[in-house]
Amino acid sequence: MGLGVAAVMVVTAGLVWFKPWALWVDETVNESLPSASSPAITSSATPATGTASSTPEATAPAGPVTLAQGTFISHEHETTGTVKVVRLADGSHTLRLEGLDTSNGPDLRVWLSDAPVKEGRAGWGVFDDGRYVNLAKLKGNKGDQNYALPADVDWSTYPSVSIWCDRFDVSFGAAALARA
Repeated sequence: MGLGVAAVMVVTAGLVWFKPWALWVDETVNESLPSASSPAITSSATPATGTASSTPEATAPAGPVTLAQGTFISHEHETTGTVKVVRLADGSHTLRLEGLDTSNGPDLRVWLSDAPVKEGRAGWGVFDDGRYVNLAKLKGNKGDQNYALPADVDWSTYPSVSIWCDRFDVSFGAAALARA
């Protein structure tokens, strides 16, 4: 009797840990690119006419602008889609996943990493070897989604993005970021 209870507990713990049902459940996210607030408008008097004119501030960048992009390669699971670093009109930055298609899994994260993207099994576990930024839990394993980049993170020092399974320390797929 005790052996049967122990076996049920082990099987239950394994199911909770591995979450195998996640492989058959897709979560699709279809977010549009965030619209940041418009550049501030300043009013100034022109010396010649003394009338006020409205102009966008010179320091406000045009947006949205794609600064870097890459294409996902597969690691532990088949993964396709593209990733972009986008500067919005207000100067903030967003990491955008477009056309993402990967397997669902337990504890999937979106990481910026300083590790190089490597093909095959050699690339599965490199993203936690150096510096990385855990941006957020993956919103869905399919579709288009956005992740705000923290203002204090210099994204250009992280040349790769990984869909990282934090539970099993493995990359589902990754993309190298190349300047646009």
